[in-house]
Amino acid sequence: MSETSAAFVRLHARLAPVAFIPEVQLHQADEPIGLWQLTEGEFRSEQPPPFWAFAWAGGQALARYLLDHPDEVAGRRVLDFASGSGLVAVAAARAGADHVRAVEIDQRAGAAIELNAQANDVRVDVTVADILDDENAGDADLVLAGDVFYSQAMANRVLRFLLRAARSGARVLVGDPDRAFLPRSRFTALATYQVPVPPALESVRVKPTTVWQLDPGRPGGAG
Repeated sequence: MSETSAAFVRLHARLAPVAFIPEVQLHQADEPIGLWQLTEGEFRSEQPPPFWAFAWAGGQALARYLLDHPDEVAGRRVLDFASGSGLVAVAAARAGADHVRAVEIDQRAGAAIELNAQANDVRVDVTVADILDDENAGDADLVLAGDVFYSQAMANRVLRFLLRAARSGARVLVGDPDRAFLPRSRFTALATYQVPVPPALESVRVKPTTVWQLDPGRPGGAG
C-alpha cells in the first residue's frame, strides 16, 4: 500500500459504519462534492474520480445480499471487480469466502480497500490494474461487481469480461440501481433492496437496487 495514497484516504474520509450494512465500517467522505472537486483536476490527467470514498447503491445491495446469504460465498474464491471502497470484498470475506481478490485501477482505491479490510479485520488481496482484457477471471469461482454499468463504454467492456468469466465456469453477481447501461436481458434478478444513498450524488435519498445473476446463455449485446 502506498503511504501517500493511504494518507490521502485517511485525511479525506472518516471511518464509519455503512448505512445499509452497519456491520461493516468504511472510510467514507462526509462531503462528497468537495472531495470530487478536489480530485477533478487530477482526473483530467488520468487520476480517476474518488469512487472509493462512497458506498454506492449497487455495492451496498450486493454486500447486503452476501451477508444475508453466506451460502452464496462461503468457501469460494472471489473476485470483486471495480471494487471501489472494497465494501463488497469485505462483505464476501466476512461471509466466509475462502479467498477474496479486489481489483481496481486507482492507487487510492487500492489503499482504501486495504485500510477498510484492516478496519473490518478481514483479509482482502488487492490488485491495482485494468484486467478487462484478460481472458478470464483467474481462479475465481464467484465474480462480483457493484455499480459498473454507469457509461456505455464501461458497460460494453465490463459485460464482455463478465461473460468470459461466466463461460469459464464462474458465477457472476452484479449489484445495480437501474443504471441506464445495465444490459438487463443478460441477467436474472435475485433480490431488490431500498438502499439509502447520498442525495448529493444520486439526487434522491433511497434507490431501489437489485442484485442480478448473469446468464451467459441469454441473448444480448457485447456477446
